[in-house]
Amino acid sequence: MRARDRVKSQDKHILNLAEIVGGSRSILYQKEDLVAYDCDGFTIHKHLPKAVVFPKDTQEVAEIVKYCSENNLPFLARGAGTGLSGGAIPLNGEIIISMVRMKKLISVDLENRRAVVEPGFVNLKLTNSISDKGYYYAPDPSSQYCCTIGGNVAENAGGAHCLKYGVTTNHILGLEVVMPNGEIVEIGKNGIPDAPGYDLLGLITGSEGTLGIVTKITVRVLKNPEGKQTVLAYFDRVDDGSQAVSDIISAGIVPAALEMMDKTAIEGVEAAAFPVGHPKDIEAVLLIEVDGIAAGIEEQIDQILEVCRKRNVREVRAAGSEEERARWWANRKTGFGAMGAISPDYLVQDGVIPRSKLPEVLSRINQISSESGLRIANIFHAGDGNLHPLVLFDARIPGEAEKALEAGSQCLKVCADVGGTITGEHGVGIEKREEMRFVFTEEEIAAQTEIREVFNPQNLLNAGKLFPSPSRCAEIKKEMKAQAIS
Repeated sequence: MRARDRVKSQDKHILNLAEIVGGSRSILYQKEDLVAYDCDGFTIHKHLPKAVVFPKDTQEVAEIVKYCSENNLPFLARGAGTGLSGGAIPLNGEIIISMVRMKKLISVDLENRRAVVEPGFVNLKLTNSISDKGYYYAPDPSSQYCCTIGGNVAENAGGAHCLKYGVTTNHILGLEVVMPNGEIVEIGKNGIPDAPGYDLLGLITGSEGTLGIVTKITVRVLKNPEGKQTVLAYFDRVDDGSQAVSDIISAGIVPAALEMMDKTAIEGVEAAAFPVGHPKDIEAVLLIEVDGIAAGIEEQIDQILEVCRKRNVREVRAAGSEEERARWWANRKTGFGAMGAISPDYLVQDGVIPRSKLPEVLSRINQISSESGLRIANIFHAGDGNLHPLVLFDARIPGEAEKALEAGSQCLKVCADVGGTITGEHGVGIEKREEMRFVFTEEEIAAQTEIREVFNPQNLLNAGKLFPSPSRCAEIKKEMKAQAIS
């Protein structure tokens, strides 16, 4: 029996796609099955896809893409669906190409410190697969236990340790990509990323699935550091904690991670799965980790303790054991999800600011919270100024979701106003499209959409993401083309 005969649909496109992926077990098209794919981690907007297909390899991805292109069907790729900016939401009734079956660790080359994975391979599994040999994969988003490396590439994901080790783009050596017309190309062949010509690796990484679909990834892996130690510091005032962050960096210390949570965030993490006993009346907690050559760790820890004491720290101490260090990090890593313990709904924002502006920006975010009547928790990568205001709201109350979106937008405007930007690791998706105007002129946005049209001329691949709605942009692009012709 042919694959199409096992699919009970009158839609010819569903039948033809089913034939490409081998039948009913590799395609979803009934409404009750599609509901699970109507959004990603950005749950405020929901749209049903036309179908979800599950290719097993690059060739099937290419055939699906070619079919969609030839039949003018919108499509997009999806990993684990953990993205927080709506990048995988099927706004246009897309065919979703799910990468979850493509989850192999293809090869590990420790001599050259690299590994090759399929896009559906879970981030943390890579470290777990090579840790016994003394290696690890550095990018560590909070969702690393379930997010996929393909999705990390799309969003240029970061994590707590990106202060010292960089975000995803700093660890990508090569990509295999299916272009929007179905052509398969290799970028950074043989794991050599710095070939002559344009930086196509950098262009594809962070393009949010609008330029092509990544089907194979060559990543850099690192040797485990000789030593590692973590410090916990409690502050009665957010300003003192913020200033301690700047002082640590100014002292010439580059921690592997430098995290901060405010009082509302602490309330959440203490009410969730991994409480550690943070004082209820504390205004801020810093979690600081240093790693490197074992002989230098204690000296760095002593410097950090001294800096914190000069900033009116209530209590500061180093982890007494690996178990205690792991418990502190588990508490921090559950930060976003922990908000569900104190609020029915929450909106995660993702802005970046100069470190020196931390006290000012946190004060302005507190003002936005007061004016909106919504609590805002702050959990963030303080060392590199990557803020995550979490706007708490109740979607059951009419108008609160809209109020939360507006408060989140105001937080991003504050970040832009002090010389920062609107995202550090979560991407733009649909959540922050209009906020792109906070940091780019209309001409700059038009220039970027011109690049997208080179790769994705039909705009069938993940349309409506990353850039603002056309309006003025479309007029500028037409004017630019007219000027070029004349």
